[in-house]
Amino acid sequence: MELRVLRYFLTVAKKQSFTKAAEQLHITQPTLSRQLASLEEELGTRLFCRGGRNITLTEEGLLLKRRALEILDLEDKILDEFNGNDNEVEGVVTIGCGEFAAVEHLARVIGSFKEKYPLVQIALHTATDDTTLDMMNKGLIDIGVFLEPISTENLEYIRIGDSDQWVVGMRPDDPLAKREKITKDDLYQLPLILPERLGIQSELANWFGKDFDKLNIAYTSNLGTNAGVLAMSGLGYPVSIEGVAKYWRKELLVQRKLFPEIKSSTVIAWRRNIPYARPVQHFIEELSIYSKFQ
Repeated sequence: MELRVLRYFLTVAKKQSFTKAAEQLHITQPTLSRQLASLEEELGTRLFCRGGRNITLTEEGLLLKRRALEILDLEDKILDEFNGNDNEVEGVVTIGCGEFAAVEHLARVIGSFKEKYPLVQIALHTATDDTTLDMMNKGLIDIGVFLEPISTENLEYIRIGDSDQWVVGMRPDDPLAKREKITKDDLYQLPLILPERLGIQSELANWFGKDFDKLNIAYTSNLGTNAGVLAMSGLGYPVSIEGVAKYWRKELLVQRKLFPEIKSSTVIAWRRNIPYARPVQHFIEELSIYSKFQ
């Protein structure tokens, strides 16, 4: 399987037409059709549904599209890592993180790093912890920011202690918004929106205690933004870390701290014993410097 053919495949998937894809690729349509027919034969499956005016992908084609994008992203990353010269540090540092308050700490590290290495580009990917860790293991992300609990096996990391306060979100006209703190008893009968990640739910289960199973968990959400939209629509109350929602407009959504308080730490991590490119090595050094003074 050649990278060139994967690019042909992705172009057809995007254009939904062999003719339009061939024009963009500057090859003839019969040549393109032969190349992709050979790819289907090599994989032993149909990648396209050829009926109708537009070409669509089969389920196997959709799977290949995801994998092809990952492969080509990795190729671009390899090229970036080996480009540049010995005098100037250039390239890309790719960081995956959720919507955490600890991103404020990350921003300080990035600011200091960019002063030293202005030619290095920082690529931020907002994703859940599971997705970030998976992309790190595939070599698509260099640095990950994770909310604890998280397995740090095979990871080096710095810890940002008690960086995220747990809160409940609500509309500003909600009766609970008049309170400074929200207790367990306030939440038992409400439609709650909880984080999707089971490890985080277990932290909340410890806080709620034996009555956790009695909660009305109406929704789960992997990231806080969509949970906030549901809350603004009056559909539920997101129980989550404060995260970036504290920057939301207060006339749309407010947050109140849980009482007794519950806080979570965050780790900024990278894979252990991996030969990183120079920009990533320097970024890890910057993280180590930051950890000594926080």
